[in-house]
Amino acid sequence: MFKNQPAGLYVLSLANMGERFGYYTMLAIFLLFLQAKFGFDAAVSGQIYAIFLALVYFMPLIGGWVADKWSFSKCVVTGICIMFVGYLIMAIPTEIRSTSSLVVLCAALALIAVGTGLFKGNLQVMVGDLYNDPRYSSQRDSAFSIFYMAINIGSMYAPMTATAMCNMAMKGQGLVYNQKLPALCNAYLAGHENAADLVATINESGMQVGTSLGDFCMKYIDTLSTGYGYGFGVACVSLIVSFLVYIIGRRAYAQVITDKKSASAASAVNNGPELTPSQTKSRIIALLLVFAVVIFFWMVFHQNGATLTEFAKSCTSPEATGWTRIGFNVWALTAIFIGVYALFNLFQTRSNSGRAISALILAAVAGALVYIYNITPEVVEGIQPQQYQQFNPFYVVALTPVSLALFGWLASRKKEPSAPRKIGYGMVMAGIAYGVMVIGSLGLAGTQGAVSPNWLISTYLLLTFAELLLSPMGISFVSKVAPPKYKGAMMGGWFAATAIGNYLVSIPMLLWGKISLAWLWGILIIICGISATFIFAIMKKLEAATSDAPALDPVDNVEDDAI
Repeated sequence: MFKNQPAGLYVLSLANMGERFGYYTMLAIFLLFLQAKFGFDAAVSGQIYAIFLALVYFMPLIGGWVADKWSFSKCVVTGICIMFVGYLIMAIPTEIRSTSSLVVLCAALALIAVGTGLFKGNLQVMVGDLYNDPRYSSQRDSAFSIFYMAINIGSMYAPMTATAMCNMAMKGQGLVYNQKLPALCNAYLAGHENAADLVATINESGMQVGTSLGDFCMKYIDTLSTGYGYGFGVACVSLIVSFLVYIIGRRAYAQVITDKKSASAASAVNNGPELTPSQTKSRIIALLLVFAVVIFFWMVFHQNGATLTEFAKSCTSPEATGWTRIGFNVWALTAIFIGVYALFNLFQTRSNSGRAISALILAAVAGALVYIYNITPEVVEGIQPQQYQQFNPFYVVALTPVSLALFGWLASRKKEPSAPRKIGYGMVMAGIAYGVMVIGSLGLAGTQGAVSPNWLISTYLLLTFAELLLSPMGISFVSKVAPPKYKGAMMGGWFAATAIGNYLVSIPMLLWGKISLAWLWGILIIICGISATFIFAIMKKLEAATSDAPALDPVDNVEDDAI
């Protein structure tokens, strides 16, 4: 997995990891921030969340076009700077429940989207270009898995960091987080007659109303919003780290830094196989068909920050027992994924010293887990909705070596599925994931309840299997198949498809509370089924168009015959 990889991969992966840590710290609390600070309901907050995600993933299309004409590296650096300004604006406290504050927020979100558009896709194109070198070309898929793993290491610690920032602000004012209070406080401030429920919830949380219920509500919402602002400040710091890594490690990836104004850069961009016009056309059509399916995958996958967060907030018990409770300790999750890598190394290494080191690490991991289990209270209380979002990146990091080992084993037997086929399997797996949510929601009346956290944890596991089949392989697929002259635009196209899917995330949020949850998840299952059926129906066409040796252009065949 890590053998025969260029040093530039690790520098670019670390730079991306820093940026993604900040982004997911913000995203983990974004929906909750909108609902707390502005009093938005699920439909409105879901629309804003979806529009922002759509912009974040659409802008790389424009960023790719800019980079194709200018410079990938310069776009990356510019993107970091613009994102920093956006997060900084979000971190500055503003008035709660205010139109002017919302305008400022929208400006900050626009900057983050533009900066991401310049940074994200173009950095991934640079990673792909590292593997145009014949020494490394066979490692392209494993490289993108490592790159994707680095993204998820950053995002795994993001919910914990966001939660810590929120708790720090609340504790400083003598307050505690209760998932019901933001909505109750905003409802009271909006003039609804809910004083009895509000006071009861405040007392149950161990807090005192004080002299005025209205003053308490203002203080609670303002403090909670400030805590979320601390999380946005963390994103600023992470971007500084990302920038430093990218600049200091510049020598490691110098061979793929391209400036469109230089002749040498033009040569670097156009390296790779020469394609005929018909080959170029068939590859672009194949990529567009894949993008059409990817739209619906991201629609169902990115419910983690939308309906799945709503489910965590409204329908899931804020308590965990048994072994489940240590899953909300990110250091326990860290120990587990370290143990997974040590276990793989134990069986793969050929040296006795390597086996001994792996065995010692496994023993230390087992001891750490037992220790964490013993010191953790029998019942972990006060679980915040955003904490569930650490499970998906944890699963990605822990399961990446499993995925690579499985596909490596299949490749050695010439049975590895093609990238389009993996995407189809990913859609099937996503449908199975929401089947779990259907079962977990059957006993609920409306959108209120306290089901076991294990339903969400299990769903995130299955969605991660789907993600590993689709996302890193899809990025590698685009990098490999895109015609050299259109690499930036095609990578941007991948993100544009993701953007459309992310906007469609808002549809289930609009249905939240209007239909039963079982039917809501059922709609997502149907979408997955239709998408999987479509991609398998055109599989032969996709595999033929994107093979390593596509058919020659008919014009070339005529010319060859004439010769």
